[in-house]
Order: sequence, then structure tokens, then C-alpha cells
Amino acid sequence: MRIPLIPALLLTLFFCAAAQAETLTLATTTSTQDTGLLDAAAPVFKKDTGIDLKWVAVGTGKALELGKNCDADVLLVHAPKAEEQYVAQGFAIGRKQFMYNDFVIAGPPGDPAGIKGESVAAALAAIAGKKALFVSRGDESGTHKAEKELWAACGLTVPEGGWYIQAGQGMMATLTMAFEKNAYTLTDRGTFLKFAATDRGKGLAALVEGDPNLRNVYAVMMVNPEKCPGVKKEAAQKFVDWWSAPSAEVLIRGFTVEGKPLFFLLRDEK
Repeated sequence: MRIPLIPALLLTLFFCAAAQAETLTLATTTSTQDTGLLDAAAPVFKKDTGIDLKWVAVGTGKALELGKNCDADVLLVHAPKAEEQYVAQGFAIGRKQFMYNDFVIAGPPGDPAGIKGESVAAALAAIAGKKALFVSRGDESGTHKAEKELWAACGLTVPEGGWYIQAGQGMMATLTMAFEKNAYTLTDRGTFLKFAATDRGKGLAALVEGDPNLRNVYAVMMVNPEKCPGVKKEAAQKFVDWWSAPSAEVLIRGFTVEGKPLFFLLRDEK
């Protein structure tokens, strides 16, 4: 039995369209890319949902701006105060904090400012007092926002002068600059561990860590479809929910560099 040409053509087009996966656009912080987390997560997300994920990795400030401009469907960022304000202004909905790591102050193993083992406040005061070279992200990323908050919490103004260098780049590039200049920097631990595993890794050491003020929490949210009608609402909601799914949690728990975890689930906290 022969199928008429036009119905057969329509049937072929239907199956071709069905076979083409939906693509979701994510705006995110550089640490999720630099650590390799998104490269590991995307195929698992695709397997679970059938949705392709593409992303733009920039500082959190720029990621939020992309959402505001309707250039993304979902956001994965790490600047809680900025996120809360963003949601309150109606630019995103369904914000969920789901994982964390921490920041560390890294610097030359020789530690010219003598900050090893000090509190954040004492370390920043020592760096500023000695005008030891410090490389800042300088890009309104989540890490840069955290750094500015730490200076303020310590009663210090954000520095100026030749010893305070604003990189205007992502975390891995900033770490590389700190290494090259024998300088200090504030970094998320995940990216620092990835850097430490490279050939240049021994050129920087984690000198200040474990301070409660160094906590670094990540959140996922959907760009508000009421402000951006083009948002792929159903796919975006699946992405937000997926980070609480068993497969995502297994991924995060097992995501390590040389046996060291890069991120931790908030739900695993005791």
C-alpha cells in the first residue's frame, strides 16, 4: 500500500520536528564553566529531560543583566543580595538556592603580607596596610560583589592605587594574573582547585579560608516570562527543578578535582 505523497511528507516533517530537541539558554557565572560543572551537567540534563542546554558564562552582574534584557531563559548565579533585589524587582521568579562552596584568599606561597591563617578582616587589613599586590575580579561578578562586601564589613573602603589591580576578567584569568604578578586575590574554592591542578597551580596557595564570611551560595531561577514573553517557561522550570533531582545531586556530590569536592549541596548540611 502506497502512502499519498503529501500526507507522507507531513508525517516526515512531524517526526523531524519531534526529533529536534528544545534548546534552553542559561546565563551563568564563570565558576560553573571554569570548574567544568556545566560540561558535566549538560549531558545528564539532556538525558533526563530531552532539552539541550547552551550557556553564556560571565560575571553574575552581567548574567543578571542578560536576564533583564531577555537574552536568557534561566540564570545560575551566586550573589544573594543582588539576586534578592532582582527577584523583588520582578526580573526573575522561582529562585532556589541549592549548592555552595566557599571563597578563599589565595596568594603567593611566600605570603609577603603575612596573612596565612588570619581572619578575613585581619588579612585584608594587612594586605591594605602593606599595599601588597591584590588582583580583583573588577567585573561586578558574584565574587567581585563578595569582595567589596568583605572590604566594607572589615571597615575598609575598596582600595585604590597601583597595588590594587582590577582584572575585569573571569576567575580563572584572574587567578592566572595573580600568579603572574605574585599577588593576592579572592577566589571561589571550586575554580581555585581547578587552577591548583594545573602546571601553574603551585604558584598560589589558599592562605585564608574557613571564615564564616567566606560562604558562597549558588542559586538558580527563571527569567520572568511576564517581562520576557519569549522565555521557554516549561523548559526553564524543568531546569530549575532538575538541580534538586537525584541525578543532579549525585553529579554534584561526585564532582571533584583530585578527590576534593568543588561544590556541596545545601540539603546535605547538618
